[in-house]
Amino acid sequence: MTIPVALSIAGSDCSAGAGAQADLKTFSALGVYGLTAVTCVVAEVPGRVGSIATLPPEVVAEQIRMCFETFPVAALKTGMLHSQGIVEAVAWELEKVRPEALVVDPVMVATSGTPLLEPAAAESVRERILPLARLVTPNLAETTALLGRPVAGLKEMTEAGRVLSGQYGCAFLIKGGHLKGEAADVLVTPNGESEVFAAERVAGVSTHGTGCTLSAAIAAGLARGLELRVAVAEAKAFVTRAIAGSCRWDGVEALNHGGFVGA
Repeated sequence: MTIPVALSIAGSDCSAGAGAQADLKTFSALGVYGLTAVTCVVAEVPGRVGSIATLPPEVVAEQIRMCFETFPVAALKTGMLHSQGIVEAVAWELEKVRPEALVVDPVMVATSGTPLLEPAAAESVRERILPLARLVTPNLAETTALLGRPVAGLKEMTEAGRVLSGQYGCAFLIKGGHLKGEAADVLVTPNGESEVFAAERVAGVSTHGTGCTLSAAIAAGLARGLELRVAVAEAKAFVTRAIAGSCRWDGVEALNHGGFVGA
């Protein structure tokens, strides 16, 4: 059996709702064999980040290098990179292989408000990582940071996507999860075409890990050979199901990546 392979370069989330753990669950659910290159160990639970411990950049680089030397990596995603040293190490390794299907989730701030990307690292992401991407998936706050001006509403999201896509030469999926009404994202490709992917909003559910899950699901689709817009549509539907079927315990809930019945 030949199974497509995808790589997640991301932080470790001990609650397993986001980060590399969520990516692996997503890859498995969508029929892809998942690899990980862990960048940081994060002590966090939904709504609260306790501490972040970064791995040495050379260890991150070696994980990536060994994955590409050993497995037929068809697609990959980056998540939390956190420090400039890690960003530079990741960029150095990816520049060697020039991946055709890199999805970049520019993780900058946690849902709880905790910064997840050091200021010095942000410029390195812009200069070294984004030009390698096939798709970048910023939320509204990240889009504002990349663009340098506030973004709100579908029209502004589309305009922002066109500017950023032209600047970096790749597609942008501007995520509108924090807008009122439908949960709508806008995909803009380098040729200026745009498409809105909307889903009914699921009220009253924690969204911890939705950004990680969406980018991982898109990478899984690309690893399976789907066209970009088809991979985005599949990923959007997957995340919507994961939110709607969230697992719940006393005082905490988490995305249902595995389709658990009765969660």
